[in-house]
Amino acid sequence: MTAQHHPAAELPLIGDFSTAGPVLTGARIGVVTFPGTLDDRDAARAVRLAGGEAVALWHAEVEGARALSSLDAVIIPGGFSYGDYLRAGAIARFAPLMDAVIDGARGGLPVLGICNGFQILTESHLLPGAMIKNEHLKFLCTDQVLRVENNATAWTRDFATGEEITVPLKNQDGQYVADEKTLDELEGEGRVAFRYVGVNPNGSRRDIAGITNAAGNVVGLMPHPEHAVEPGFGPDSPAGMRLGTDGLGVFTSVLASLAGGTAGQTAGGSK
Repeated sequence: MTAQHHPAAELPLIGDFSTAGPVLTGARIGVVTFPGTLDDRDAARAVRLAGGEAVALWHAEVEGARALSSLDAVIIPGGFSYGDYLRAGAIARFAPLMDAVIDGARGGLPVLGICNGFQILTESHLLPGAMIKNEHLKFLCTDQVLRVENNATAWTRDFATGEEITVPLKNQDGQYVADEKTLDELEGEGRVAFRYVGVNPNGSRRDIAGITNAAGNVVGLMPHPEHAVEPGFGPDSPAGMRLGTDGLGVFTSVLASLAGGTAGQTAGGSK
């Protein structure tokens, strides 16, 4: 007899860090899939490694409010939703589920947008500014050092302000742009969540890699923390090749925030 592969089978969690900090037992984190999404399974695995329960969400869910009613947070992962036609994230913003995500975010639901998810959050006006093509007009894939500028958001509380982390970066529409007034407001209100260190890979204004809304429950960033959560599969680190797990803190942060009842509070960040 030949062995059959079960499509729903999961690889064992090699680096289970679910006991690394305060854990909200039974926390359910929705992960949205659009046509063209690439990193939904990676994001779901990161949630499980952090100690949460990942719940698949389909973009065309017309009863989005009901689908989100039992969830504690939502992740919009990376990829090329709808092939990035028109603009990256422009069509996905009008998917039926997004109405519920937007309403939930405005009501305090923690929402994380990674890469294409960040683009969708700007198109949804949950975060200011816009994402355009990299200034060198090429797709880029590299490990990238980031500095955590604000550790008072629902998705960054397990980091220290000023801490430098390394996570993969892969995009072609990764240049963050906004007018000077908006950039000054982001800086003045402590709403830059992550900043590029060493090199600005895509021309983003003021080296901005990720931002938060004023309440601190919505965060978007271009690099991919979900690709740096498991030893053997992440960036190189001082501990050895491919052993970097710096991205896991993003996912343990939201569980700790939910457990502590701090998700959705003002995100001024410590200076």
